[in-house]
Amino acid sequence: MRRQFIIAVFIVLLVVAVVSYFYRPFLWSLLIFGPLILLGFRDYFQTKHTIRRNFPIVGNFRYIFEFIRPEINQYFIESNTDGKPFSREERSVVYQRAKNSLDTLPFGTQKDVYEVGYEWLKHSLIPVEVDPCDLRIVIGGPDCTKPYSSSILNISAMSFGSISTNAVMALNKGAKIGNFAHNTGEGGLTKYHRQGGDIIWQIGTGYFGCRTEDGNFCPDKFSEVATLDEVKMIELKLSQGAKPGHGGILPGAKVDKEISEIRGVPMGKDVISPPAHKEFSTPVGLLEFIQKLRGLSGGKPVGFKLCLGKNSEFMAICKAMHKTGITPDFIVVDGGEGGTGAAPVEFSNHIGSPLINALIFIHNALVGFDLRDKIRVISSGKISSGFGIIKQICLGADLCYSARAMMMALGCIQALRCNSNHCPVGITTQNPTLVEGLVVSDKKGRVAEYHRETIDSVAEIIGAMGVSKTIDLRRWHIVKRVGANDVKNYGQIYKFLNYGDLLKADIPKDYEMAVKLSSADTFKTIHKTK
Repeated sequence: MRRQFIIAVFIVLLVVAVVSYFYRPFLWSLLIFGPLILLGFRDYFQTKHTIRRNFPIVGNFRYIFEFIRPEINQYFIESNTDGKPFSREERSVVYQRAKNSLDTLPFGTQKDVYEVGYEWLKHSLIPVEVDPCDLRIVIGGPDCTKPYSSSILNISAMSFGSISTNAVMALNKGAKIGNFAHNTGEGGLTKYHRQGGDIIWQIGTGYFGCRTEDGNFCPDKFSEVATLDEVKMIELKLSQGAKPGHGGILPGAKVDKEISEIRGVPMGKDVISPPAHKEFSTPVGLLEFIQKLRGLSGGKPVGFKLCLGKNSEFMAICKAMHKTGITPDFIVVDGGEGGTGAAPVEFSNHIGSPLINALIFIHNALVGFDLRDKIRVISSGKISSGFGIIKQICLGADLCYSARAMMMALGCIQALRCNSNHCPVGITTQNPTLVEGLVVSDKKGRVAEYHRETIDSVAEIIGAMGVSKTIDLRRWHIVKRVGANDVKNYGQIYKFLNYGDLLKADIPKDYEMAVKLSSADTFKTIHKTK
């Protein structure tokens, strides 16, 4: 093609010269051919891209089509049940509920109900009516003096900087309208979060918003923010599903002057939080730090968030709770399948326990150490519907977080450009032109409406199941097809423990090794095994 390009250029220029000799206006054709020829010679002589070098001009189409590949998939290839991480059907439900438009399904389900993996809930012949306003959970353990009555669905952690000013304001205003909570993410509490909605302030390993100049935790700065009226809970982030053990990433392209000042970091440079906390290094140290935060906040609920890695490390935390008598008010379980955060592909695809496995294990560990009734469990993952919320609660959660569904309520089209600063709908970008397109006065209502409709769907579904409260949901309420002719409820698929099982001499076999390898005084295994 390189040789053919030179020949083609010669022919084009010859034709233009000959025709123009007889018809002068034809010279204007160089306005079209000229730039193409220049582009071709640029491709011809550059050395970085083999395709463009070997196929001048034509080779550029590869990069154009690759750039718009997500849109081609969405608009021309996907069926209603295709699409990752959210299918078109799942996205459509969020959009329709956010706009308060028709969200019913005509002509029956499009899912294959005989496919292995299909799930359904058991309904009852004696359904009940459930008031959606009653679906709230009080968070606060024995040492909490200011418990918080929470919705069963709240906005998951998304930092200002990772998402735009208008996105933050719309989310918080929506939370105010709908009477649910908004998690700040580890980027700190900003003026954009303070729009009247309830706040869950997340503290990460970078201690943004409560750090000294050298990046250590500052008790005075923490207390100043934690005692604000709108801050209802404090969440200590140990790890997150998108990149467990890696630390948060904020691309330098998003770190403008304002974000630099809020976080106390250099402008224009990538912000990578440390993978571990400096304030503690042992399970007992973690709990003592939680107790310290609870005191500095004036007695508000304090908990921690993690993506489950080594089972023995969580067992060590449970042993530390038993040893010290200190318990967090809540634990957030994040799935290894990732979320809104930018992450290396290997971390998103292969690091961390998937949400369902992690949720069941953590619920069982707390039950086994007779701690479950003191601690609320929050499930954070791919949750976008009433069914999704009910499934999590059936398997051990008390309430849920959602980030990506809330982004879709804002208008996210799953363009998959969250890490590029080129989000077309102004959510995950700091580009002023793109951010301006997200109108807060409109989107706040959509966030609130999506939340209301989803909670209403939970009320309708559990009512059809004959259940009046979410705390009465059990693992046997949800059924899964595990074979072509075999179905089981989740109580049959997974082993669920009884209270105190892990305090007995005869520990259940599936948990025996994790208990034996753990110690309240260290996160490390207490002896080596082959």
